[in-house]
Amino acid sequence: MKKISIGTWAYSIGPYADNPVPWGEILVKLGELGFDGVELGGFGIHPNPDNMPTKAEREACKQGVADAGLAFSGLAANLWGEHLIDSEDNTHYLEEFRKNLEFCVDLGIPGIRVDAVQPPTIFDTVDYNKARDRVVRTWRQCSEEAADQGVYVTWEFEPGFAFNKPSDIVGIVEEVDNPNFGIMFDTCHAHMVAAVGARQPGERETLPGGALELARMLRGKINHLHLIDSDGTLHDEETSTHAPFGGGILDFGALIPELLQSGVPHDWWTIDLCFWHDAWTVTAACKKAVDELNAKYAS
Repeated sequence: MKKISIGTWAYSIGPYADNPVPWGEILVKLGELGFDGVELGGFGIHPNPDNMPTKAEREACKQGVADAGLAFSGLAANLWGEHLIDSEDNTHYLEEFRKNLEFCVDLGIPGIRVDAVQPPTIFDTVDYNKARDRVVRTWRQCSEEAADQGVYVTWEFEPGFAFNKPSDIVGIVEEVDNPNFGIMFDTCHAHMVAAVGARQPGERETLPGGALELARMLRGKINHLHLIDSDGTLHDEETSTHAPFGGGILDFGALIPELLQSGVPHDWWTIDLCFWHDAWTVTAACKKAVDELNAKYAS
């Protein structure tokens, strides 16, 4: 059986930005619902490197998660203020990455999420090949440094950020070429990228087999999973709508068996309700849906 976690950003950004769910309340509810873990959105009022600067604070946070019967499945690091693509100098990006890497080590978080930070329209002002070289070079260094700390790096591709075509995704992970670096396969993003071609610059690139075909292309390169449905739309015309299970069109009966062969080197499945308007309310139903997938395909 897989271990089930959920991303806490669902309770702190978007519809919850003005009234985030307190961290302690999240731990209590997830424990009561039978979750195995929590995937930390490391920003805002929730634990992060800036509001938890001391080792003692971090140790207390780690203990609090354990006391709730949970573990960390990963960290979504706050790197969104960085200029990964439109700056030749990656010094500040690396400094922020290292700050979050140290946070992972202190809290016992096994993996750190990155993304391309800047939107696909960045290619209006930055040459594609130069942009790709900057991203590959930076993530290669991040992966090497994280490996030294026993933390893996996972890239979450999505329509809202640059390099959102199937060929970009496969090509970049191959160019980084580091066993400590891989793809975070989010099922709704995979559908919007591979089946819809949402927000792709230039000529649209889709796959006849959609998300399933993309998963097959990435077999052996995926190191983290986010599970959630897709209704084929974008949230605010920016990123994929993360529809609760049953509210979309994804065929998990086909996707899950393929993802079980993807080579993910751990047992976490993470639910992602990012930007969903009542994520807190539908958490229990999503846990039940994933439990059913877990029992059917992973037991």
